[in-house]
Amino acid sequence: MTCGSGFCRSRIPAARPNTGGLVTLGGFSTASDCFPRPLGARRPVPSTALWQLGEIPARPVPTSEGRPRVLVVGWCGATEQQLRDLADKPVPVDATWRWPGSYAVIEEHAQHVVVHTDPAAAFPVYATRWGGGWAWATSARFLASLTRADVDVRRVACAVLAPSIPGLVGSRTFFTSIEQLPPGSRVELPRNGGPARSVTRWVPLAEPRHLAHRRLRRALTDAVALRARMDPALSSDLSGGLDSTTVAVLAALSLGDSHVLDAVTIHPEGQTGGADLHYARLTAAASQGRISHHLLPLGAEHLPYSGITSLPATDEPAPSTLTQARLLGQIRWMRDELGTRTHLTGDGGDSVLFQPPAQLSDLVRAGWWRRAVCETYGWARLRRTPVLPLLRDAARMARTSRSDALMDVARYFWGGAEPCQYRGNVSWFTPPPIPGWAEPAALGQVVAAAHEAAAFLDPLHVLDASTRTLVDEIREVARTARADAELAAGCGVDLHNPFLDASVIDAVLRNPLERRPPVHGYKPLLVRAVGDLLPAAVAARTTKGSFEADHYTGMRANLDELRALTDGHLASFGLLDPVRFGRRLEHAAAGVPMSLATIEQALGVEAWLHAHHRDSSPVWDVHVAGRA
Repeated sequence: MTCGSGFCRSRIPAARPNTGGLVTLGGFSTASDCFPRPLGARRPVPSTALWQLGEIPARPVPTSEGRPRVLVVGWCGATEQQLRDLADKPVPVDATWRWPGSYAVIEEHAQHVVVHTDPAAAFPVYATRWGGGWAWATSARFLASLTRADVDVRRVACAVLAPSIPGLVGSRTFFTSIEQLPPGSRVELPRNGGPARSVTRWVPLAEPRHLAHRRLRRALTDAVALRARMDPALSSDLSGGLDSTTVAVLAALSLGDSHVLDAVTIHPEGQTGGADLHYARLTAAASQGRISHHLLPLGAEHLPYSGITSLPATDEPAPSTLTQARLLGQIRWMRDELGTRTHLTGDGGDSVLFQPPAQLSDLVRAGWWRRAVCETYGWARLRRTPVLPLLRDAARMARTSRSDALMDVARYFWGGAEPCQYRGNVSWFTPPPIPGWAEPAALGQVVAAAHEAAAFLDPLHVLDASTRTLVDEIREVARTARADAELAAGCGVDLHNPFLDASVIDAVLRNPLERRPPVHGYKPLLVRAVGDLLPAAVAARTTKGSFEADHYTGMRANLDELRALTDGHLASFGLLDPVRFGRRLEHAAAGVPMSLATIEQALGVEAWLHAHHRDSSPVWDVHVAGRA
């Protein structure tokens, strides 16, 4: 069924605590009653060092002595029996990707705490030394408040000038001395504050007998079904593209006959005939009444850049910072009109399902020249670029290690490499053009980060190039998506991205090279996995609509607010020249043809810095000794 932008049916939202977006949990490297916890936090499991703020689940696994030694924190699809099977046994190697969901596993011992981290980084865990030991939490900003940490200028510089190279920053967060624990690892935090000991557990090596499409279908179905069990009144995006359509259809099937799924399609105000709407309507019509389709028109108030200085502070710059009016407008509308408490998106599907150009180098390295040439021709047609330079780049990449490529990035930002060497995009890393408003200090910070990353021993060096680059990209998308979830939580809605569950990613990345889709294919693995559940026209779709033209309109409409950001914290850090940056912004708003990528990245980071310094830091209660 299809509805307009008003009520289609009435639903009274269930009562739930409103924590204003402050949803996190954490603990210390030993169980004790004498540690502080954030104001308003509670201790959900007695006799542990765990504290909880908001509604992140924390499930204890009781041992034979009755004291929980193991806790599963986050959204995990393990049954109660499966959790009981963990009691008094070593935590399985694959514990954090064995079940659907985004979660971590905590072991509390007398002399240390062990954190088993999510391989996808969709449920990131951070740590810092404090009080002679270690403190850990799912929020870097909370730990920064505990230790009074400053903003990490090097991390900020990399976010502005090299956001497409997450390998530069490693475990750095946006706060000094607050580190992200390595994803997919077993990390031991000693009670005495000694060095953390980390062992990489998740290495997605190809499995020769692996049938990726079958595992993908099972994993994605379980990921969506978990959220449907958590909240049968959930809603979902239905953009008309493959990813959100797949999630919506799986959610509707998971709910069965007991509930109808609310699916929402956003569209420009006054335009109800676009391709995205056509495919969304086809899906709703084919659902046999399982999907209630709602159209949400976007007006001028939802343009990109609108209200970006009004965003609350988050752990890091949210991916939707520039489009927050669109995201939060939709979230609030669904909350008020549909009673939404849990919302699903197809975000992350592009990163998980597209093969990176680096696959061409893997084919060359394997000596599969015929396939390498065929895929290069396909990629060249898609990119409208000559074939021979792509083949040369693929051959060059096949001879280059990841560490050497990081050194090339350092030379590039120091002026020793030509931008044209990255034009074909067949390389380990593709840095954006260096903007004229970037100060030498900013370039120096990125160079230093590249040298540091190149010297680090990569625990995933055994992976082929395409899988290794996908791991970097997926983890960056998954971790930063938590900032969008923080924004949605501030509106009282839990935002979930099933494509970013570790079980889903593991299913895709273990696909052997000989069975991987071509780099120019449009998500053939997903179509093979779930195509029988989708309308034929949707399954055959190879394009997706875009709102990119709105960015120029939004920039012009909000130019005064954006001008105020040109001479802010980035300038005070010595990372950009405010005059040159302001001039470039004016030219972009006037419609001068240029790439907006670096300008938008700088504006997003500046807006985050503005919010971080404007909003009060989380408050810790140091007078909680002995209180439950």
